[in-house]
Amino acid sequence: MTGFKATLIGGLMMTAGAAMASAPVTSIRPESRAAIVERVTAQPVVFVVGTSVRPTIRPARNATVTQGASVVTQEQISTSNIGFQRWIDGFRQRAMAQGITGATLDKAFRNARYNADAISRDRNQSEFTKTLWDYLDSAVSDSRISNGKAALREHAAKLDRIEAKYGVEKEVVVAVWGLESAYGAVRGKTEVIPAMATLAYDGRRGAFFEEQLIAALKILQNGDTNVQGMTGSWAGAMGHTQFMPTSYLDYAQDFNGDGRRDIWSDDPTDALASTANYLKRFGWVKGMPWGVEVQLPQGFDYALADRKITKMPNQWGRLGVRGLDGKAVPNHGSASILLPAGSQGVALMIFKNFSVIERYNAADAYVIGVGHLSDRIVGKRGFQATWPRGDRALKSAERKELQQRLTRAGFSTQGVDGRIGPNTIAAIRSYQKARGLTPDGYPSLTLLQKLR
Repeated sequence: MTGFKATLIGGLMMTAGAAMASAPVTSIRPESRAAIVERVTAQPVVFVVGTSVRPTIRPARNATVTQGASVVTQEQISTSNIGFQRWIDGFRQRAMAQGITGATLDKAFRNARYNADAISRDRNQSEFTKTLWDYLDSAVSDSRISNGKAALREHAAKLDRIEAKYGVEKEVVVAVWGLESAYGAVRGKTEVIPAMATLAYDGRRGAFFEEQLIAALKILQNGDTNVQGMTGSWAGAMGHTQFMPTSYLDYAQDFNGDGRRDIWSDDPTDALASTANYLKRFGWVKGMPWGVEVQLPQGFDYALADRKITKMPNQWGRLGVRGLDGKAVPNHGSASILLPAGSQGVALMIFKNFSVIERYNAADAYVIGVGHLSDRIVGKRGFQATWPRGDRALKSAERKELQQRLTRAGFSTQGVDGRIGPNTIAAIRSYQKARGLTPDGYPSLTLLQKLR
């Protein structure tokens, strides 16, 4: 996808995933990489503890989202409806210049109305903080695992064919499906055309949503669905696996051969194939794990737990990093060590496929959720290390305070923006080393209290 998901995640900072450092890339659905949660059980929220934000495919949604104080009044709606219709008149010319026919535009906008709810949601994407372990309790719950196993059995034949064609393990495709729409149970009921048009007209990301609107109109013009059938989240993420319109144009598949790339119907075939195609196109390597839980030796140099530092598993083994069986991890490929909750939580050795899942949603929490759910669906055991459940995620103001205090103490974070990125992590590690603490770079409340 090219887009919003990633952008939203970046945007909401994401209500969908980890709220930490780098700028979001593209993603398959919107939300910038933030979590929009039209369905409360599907995606992550601002996971501000030990994760970082990277590119993604769509917005995240696994968290409950509450409305902010701003409310769109009836008077504003009435005024906006007038302006909205004028905007549509101007947009019509821009759309036709991009190949959209007058007939398509007539059908698409015949009953289109200003969507005040989309604007309210867009303006009130409050910050939500959720720890990784709290997120995983929901994302990889017993019911989601059992439902995933059932989905794997029910759709075994088509999933086998999808895996054979695209080279992406079927359990990974099912795990994405499970997190995105609870296996198709919560696909979103908002009509996409009016919502995208409203956000293009009156939203904070007008250019982005106009691009998505043009893409949605191309989908209609191609005959893959109709106006009423094109439904999704308020931000435009559509179907069983929540594709944004631009991502749909680039990656959606007609796997059942009926002449339409139908990701909206009760039959999930095209949506599942589209997801496999998306992952394949971004470099999925069949047979390579997304990540494996590892044990770190006493005296481990925590400065090595950095996404930029990669070694073959046997090289990590020579440094004392072992699998849970006590042996060196098999040489699946170059890997990094990830400590999503610092030295007190699970340690992971992550491979290239971790980055591929990131293209769907840039939040580490989401990637770990998909990867771990896929493992559990095929019968692998849960994480063996414990999480620091006494911790809570830092709020935005606290993350900024942490950066300010580190900088004042002589450990510059190169700016104060509330995002825990590489500069802040490096500053935390320097501070921890200077104070004789474990230099894991983890931005905890305990650390902030020490700085206070």
